[in-house]
Amino acid sequence: MADMTGMQRLRAVLEGERPDHPPVSFWHHFSPEERYGPAAVSAHLRHLETFGVDFLKVMNDNPYPSAFVLRGVSDLRRLRELEGDEEGFARQLDLLRDLRAKVGREVPLITTVFNPWAVLRRLTREPGTIKHGPPDLSGRLAEPDRLLSRWLAEDRDAVRQAVAAVGASLARFARRCIEAGADGIFLSVRDDWVDTEANGPDTYDEIIREADLNILASAAAGWCNMLHVCGRPRNFERFAAYPAAILNWADRVGGPAIGEVAGKVKPALCGGVDNLHTLPDGKPEDVRAEVIDARQQAGNHPFLVGPGCTYDPQRVPPENLHAMVAAARES
Repeated sequence: MADMTGMQRLRAVLEGERPDHPPVSFWHHFSPEERYGPAAVSAHLRHLETFGVDFLKVMNDNPYPSAFVLRGVSDLRRLRELEGDEEGFARQLDLLRDLRAKVGREVPLITTVFNPWAVLRRLTREPGTIKHGPPDLSGRLAEPDRLLSRWLAEDRDAVRQAVAAVGASLARFARRCIEAGADGIFLSVRDDWVDTEANGPDTYDEIIREADLNILASAAAGWCNMLHVCGRPRNFERFAAYPAAILNWADRVGGPAIGEVAGKVKPALCGGVDNLHTLPDGKPEDVRAEVIDARQQAGNHPFLVGPGCTYDPQRVPPENLHAMVAAARES
């Protein structure tokens, strides 16, 4: 029998069937020069052709459209709902259209959408000062988190209003992403920034959860929406109940383990490989061992081989990435 395409493998998994092997993919942030336009298209296609991944997680490091930096509570109240096709959004929509024209229907495209809290964090920084890379799982709160925590204490309603405005804008953008050719969105959420001792343990549910769900609802025409639970989740069960087709998280570093989740949640699971340690510091046989172990942990639960989050291409040897693909394709 002929090998399946990436599109066929992913559809089979999400329809409860067993493909010839689990779909496999991984992703990293490209250089600032490769965030949009022809350079971004070429970077994604080069990644696809070099490693033969089954789906493309389309990176989105284009800035959220805003004419000002958040410097205080009063700025939070200045944020307004957007249409979802303003300049930063438009660059990503163009990238999706161009990639779809290049890959046809053989390769699924899952495009990144950062949730409202992540956007607010970025809007506290000057444009051009944000370095994109693997997440910090040290537990230390960065300056954007301290600012947002202070603003929550000063004026909780202002933060709630800002989250609602950004969330509505992202929902419109998510819908446009599907219309532009994406098969789904990759919604990145993170609660260990939010449910801190200072903010209160229920802050995420109180202020952010509804916006997350609205974004997913707006992308419901996509057939392979993926929820990425970044960091070290404080309430994994909350996210496992979100209406996404695929659930991705750092099972090796942040937990819980795949075996603790398989058979207990509805979404397909994506993970198995430690992007912070094994990929950059291990050998191909170490990567293979994690993939084989993850497949065994997943058992009969629909499963995709992937990293816990983005990896650093300056540190990860290509042979480890090739080993990840090869191990996914072992019978």
